[in-house]
Amino acid sequence: MERELKWHVHAFWCITLLLTWTLGGSTCWASETDSLGVHVYNGEAYSGYLGKKLSILEDKTGKLGIDEVLRSDSFKVGTSEIPDLGLTASVYWAKLELTNLSGSSELFLHIAHSEIDQLDIYDVPPDAMPKQIVHAGLDRRVNKNDQPYPELAFLVDVPSKSSTALYFRLTGDKPLRLPLTVESRSAFNKSQQGRTIFIGGYLGIMLVMALYNLFIFLFTRERSYAIYVAYIVLVTLTQMAFFGMLSYSVFKDMPWLSVHSPLYLTVFTAMAAGEFMVSFIHVKEKFPSAIRVKNGLYLLLVAGLVLDLLGLSTLAYQLLQAGALSFALFQLTVTVRIAALGFRPARYFLVAWSVFLIGIVVFILKDVGVLPYNDLTRFAMTIGSAVEVVLLSFGLADKINVLRREKEQIILEQYAVLELRVTERTQELELSNSDLKRTQSQLVNAEKMAALGQLTAGIAHEINNPINFISSSIPPLKRDLSDLREVLMAYRDARINGRDLEEVRLLEDRIDLEFNMKEVDEILLNLESGAQRTSEIVRGLRTFSRLDEYELKTVDVNEGIKSTLVVLAPQVRDAVAIELDLGELPLVECYAGKLNQVFMNLLNNAIFAVKQKHGAAGGKVRVVSYHTGEHAIFEIHDNGTGMDEATQHRLFEPFFTTKDVGEGTGLGMSIALSIIEDHNGTITVQSSPGEGSIFTLTLPISQQLLLAKRA
Repeated sequence: MERELKWHVHAFWCITLLLTWTLGGSTCWASETDSLGVHVYNGEAYSGYLGKKLSILEDKTGKLGIDEVLRSDSFKVGTSEIPDLGLTASVYWAKLELTNLSGSSELFLHIAHSEIDQLDIYDVPPDAMPKQIVHAGLDRRVNKNDQPYPELAFLVDVPSKSSTALYFRLTGDKPLRLPLTVESRSAFNKSQQGRTIFIGGYLGIMLVMALYNLFIFLFTRERSYAIYVAYIVLVTLTQMAFFGMLSYSVFKDMPWLSVHSPLYLTVFTAMAAGEFMVSFIHVKEKFPSAIRVKNGLYLLLVAGLVLDLLGLSTLAYQLLQAGALSFALFQLTVTVRIAALGFRPARYFLVAWSVFLIGIVVFILKDVGVLPYNDLTRFAMTIGSAVEVVLLSFGLADKINVLRREKEQIILEQYAVLELRVTERTQELELSNSDLKRTQSQLVNAEKMAALGQLTAGIAHEINNPINFISSSIPPLKRDLSDLREVLMAYRDARINGRDLEEVRLLEDRIDLEFNMKEVDEILLNLESGAQRTSEIVRGLRTFSRLDEYELKTVDVNEGIKSTLVVLAPQVRDAVAIELDLGELPLVECYAGKLNQVFMNLLNNAIFAVKQKHGAAGGKVRVVSYHTGEHAIFEIHDNGTGMDEATQHRLFEPFFTTKDVGEGTGLGMSIALSIIEDHNGTITVQSSPGEGSIFTLTLPISQQLLLAKRA
C-alpha cells in the first residue's frame, strides 16, 4: 500500500512539472501577410471555436481607440482554435470578419470564458461608422438589457447576405482566453438549458451534503463537521464565481467584488480544506511537523491577497497560483504519509482529494490545448469538487461508525474493570463511585453515537431516493420538450414561408403530440412529488435536531413525534406498521430536544421488540397522544416480545439491557427516565411476555404553572 501511494505522489509531481513547463510557453501568431480568416455563417447551429479566423492586436499602452485600431496594420492571425492571450497588463483587440449567408439576421456571439474584466465589441459594417454593441465584463456593473445571460453571450444583428467586421477589446488581471463561437438562437438556448440543469444539479448535491453534515454536527458537536460544512459552502461559492453566477446575480452592482471574488474565495477555500484535513485525519498527532508548513503556506496565500489589495494584481495572481499549487501538493503529500500508516480516514481523504485534483488537472490541460475545450473539460473542476464532497461525506460517516465501535469496546473494558474493583476493593467505594460517574458519562455519549450510527445508515438513502427520482425524470422530459420544440419550429416555418400545414400535422402524428403532452404533465408531477418528498425529509430532520435542551420552550410535541418517525423511517420500512392516533394537544412547555431523544429511545425499543418477534412482517407500533386537564399523555403500544416482571423492575437501571453485546449500552431507558423526571413527569410500563408492551408518558403542559402550585 505504501509503495502504491508513493507511486501516486511521484506521478502527480511529474504531471505538475509538465503543466508548469507547458504553461510557461506562449501562443504563436502568424503574420498579417497570411490570409486573414473570414467566417461564413450558413445558418449552422454551432460554428466551432473561431480562434484561427481571428486576427489579434496587442495594445501595450492600453490607450488605442476603435478608430486607431481600424487604421492599424499590426494585427496577427492566431494559430489555435482558442487564443490564449496569457496573464498580462496589455489590452488585446481581436478582429472577426463575418459573412452571414443564412436566412436569419440574428446570430449569437458566445464567449465561453467568464473571467474577462472588460469586454467591448464593435460592429463595423462596410462603408459605415463603427458602432459599439457590447459593454460588459467583471469590472463593470451588470446591465441585464445589454447582457441577458450569466455567460458572455450576445445577440447581434447581421443582415442576411451581408458582411461585417466585429472588433473585440479585452483586458483583465487573470489569464485571458477567447473561446469564441457563433451560434443560432435555438442552439444557444439548448446549451443554456443544459448548463442550467447541470448547475442546478450541482447546487442540489452541494446543498444536500451541506445540510446532511450540518445535521450531524448539530447532533455530535464535532468540529470536523462544522469545518466541512464551511468548506462545502466555500467550494460552491468559488465554482459559482468561476461560472460568472456571482458577478451576474449577487455582485452585479459591485464590480470590485466581481473581479476579485474568485481569488479570495479560492484562498478561503484552500484554508478551509487545510483546516478540515488537520481535523479529519489528525495531522497534529500523526504528522505534527506538517502544521508549520501549513501555516507557512497560509502566509503565502495571504501575501498574495495583500498584493492584490495594493493594486499589484498580476503579481498577486502569479503568487496565488504558485501558493495554490504548492498547497494542493502539500495536502497530497501529508495525506499519503498518514494513509501509509494505515489510518482509514486518511485513505478516504486521499481518494476524494485525488478526484478533485484530477478535475483540476483536466481543467488546466484544457486551457493549454492538450485536451479539447468542451463542456466536460470546462466543468471538470466542478464535477471533481462534487464527487470529492460526496466521497468525504462517506468518509465522515465511516468515521462515526469507527468511533462508535471504539467507544463500545472502551465501554466493555471499563465496565469489566469497574466490576472487578467493586468486588475486590469495596473499601475504596468513593474512588469506585467516581470512576462509575466517568464511565456513565462516556456511555451517555456512546448512546448518542449509537443512535447517530443508526441514523447515518438510512438518511443518505432516504434523501438519495427522491434525488434519483428527479434525475431519472430529466432525460424523458428533455426528449419530449425537444419533440414539442420541433413541432413549434415547424409551425413557425410554415407561418413564415406560407407552407402547407399538412406536413406539420404529419409531424404531430409521427411524434404522437397528445401522448407527448400527457407524458410531460406526468413527468412534471413526478418531479413535484420528488421535490416534496425531499422537503419532507429535510423538514423532519430539522424538527428532530432541536438543540434547545437547556431552555424550556412551548412546542407541538406531536410534531416532535412525527419528526422522530421520519428519522427512524429506514429502520421501519415495510417490516413494522406504524399507527398514529395523535389528538389535539396544547403547546407543551418542555426541553424539546431531550423529549425527542426519549421518543427515539422508546420507539427504537418498540421496533426492536416487534422485529424480534415478528421478523419482516406482522409487527405493529401504535402511538397515542391526548391531554387531560393540566397534563399531556403519550402512549406507545407494541405487539412485540413483551417483558416479565423481573425485567420490568430493572428496566430503568443504568447498564441493564436484554440485547446482545454490541447492540445496546443499557442506558437508553435510564436516560429517558432522567429526562422525564426533569420535566416533572412520569413514565410507566405495562407488559406481559409474548403480549407486547405499553409505555405511558405523563407530562405537565406548563412547568411554570406546576411550580407555582407547588410553591
